[in-house]
Amino acid sequence: MSIKAVKFGGSSLADAGQIKKAAEIIRSDRTRRYVVPSAPGKRYDGDTKVTDMLYACYELAARGEDVSAALEGIKARYDEIIKGLGISFSLDDAFEKIRTGMIGMAGRDYAVSRGEYLNGLILAEYLGFRFIDAADTVFFNEDGSFNPEKTNEALKKSLAACDYAVIPGFYGAMPNGTIRTFSRGGSDITGALVARAAGAAVYENWTDVSGLCMADPRIIDNPKYIKTVTYRELRELSYMGATVLHEDSIFPVKLAGIPINIRNTNDPAAPGTFIVPYADDGPDGDVITGIAGKKGFAVLTLEKDMMNAETGFVKRVLEVMESFGISFEHLPSGIDTLSVVLNNSQIESRKDEVFAALQAKVNPDSIEYQSDLSLIAVVGRRMIKTKGTAARVFNAVAQADVNIRMIDQGSSELNIIIGVNDCDFEKAMKAIYREFVK
Repeated sequence: MSIKAVKFGGSSLADAGQIKKAAEIIRSDRTRRYVVPSAPGKRYDGDTKVTDMLYACYELAARGEDVSAALEGIKARYDEIIKGLGISFSLDDAFEKIRTGMIGMAGRDYAVSRGEYLNGLILAEYLGFRFIDAADTVFFNEDGSFNPEKTNEALKKSLAACDYAVIPGFYGAMPNGTIRTFSRGGSDITGALVARAAGAAVYENWTDVSGLCMADPRIIDNPKYIKTVTYRELRELSYMGATVLHEDSIFPVKLAGIPINIRNTNDPAAPGTFIVPYADDGPDGDVITGIAGKKGFAVLTLEKDMMNAETGFVKRVLEVMESFGISFEHLPSGIDTLSVVLNNSQIESRKDEVFAALQAKVNPDSIEYQSDLSLIAVVGRRMIKTKGTAARVFNAVAQADVNIRMIDQGSSELNIIIGVNDCDFEKAMKAIYREFVK
């Protein structure tokens, strides 16, 4: 029997009603054998996520204040879920241990990880699945870095010993047994780790949207959903701000060649988006896969005669950036010009120092600096075989009366990146979307 690893986000497990939906999805397909839950999310606008409640509780403990009321509020959330599910189950002992841990300053990571831990206990009880504590199977090194191989071996062993299990997301253990968490949204990573260890045919990531949108729905009204996107395309879109799942969750399943299926708990009939290692790049379907962008960039342009003949010029420019701890985003260049696209927040307050260092290091004829730059990436595996794609991008933007300040296309021809003024960002995004999505 093939295996599916399934992860449910906080909105999918926010209350008893949502957990019942998730359970129905799991029970409807016997191949959904390994389940990774997040902590309960918001039940309605203005509600507080359990993870944030735990953060606040820990801050009280860190200041030496009484955590009783805060813990009671968190326990009430879980008791409400248990009552709504109609199961006979108590978290009294678990909360007493959490209280002891909070007062004993077991650590911020321990405190916030309890959201997933408790939800995992409830979900395992409701489904009749075995509970596997992530602290026993997900491991970090002494320096806090993740240990993928030790984790994979431990998960394989634990999963092989049971047909169905719940493994809470977001956290693991340090060598000394203390709890360590991934960054926020890290349950996506746990789900991918479980999928890899189980040799899953697919990793289903259930959330509150029916897949990855072709553009930001905050800018484009009702954008189309992407049916299939490759890991490389998703990497390009994620870099530019398109977020449905934690970026690091891609790597464990990519390594194993396991597709990710983004699904909607509230609309389980929707096919969602498949994220796959490779996909057909033939003429059928949309020319582009998606559009994504971000504001807040700056471009620093150096000009120098015979730059192309000066060995090590770019290297020395980047050494200056490195000395200031500044990372670059793109490096568009000409024969005698080099543009360095940077995050504006990294350079704005110290640009004069950077200019002086560049002047001393590479002696350019001129240095120009422009801020308030937005980058827009048009991404698609089919673009390389479709004539006139770049022209359509540029014409659409021009027709919208937007000036393009920068153009950069990767050698793979997987994306075209343009830079526009921050004030023109939304206008340009809408124009490109209208051009390619009918």
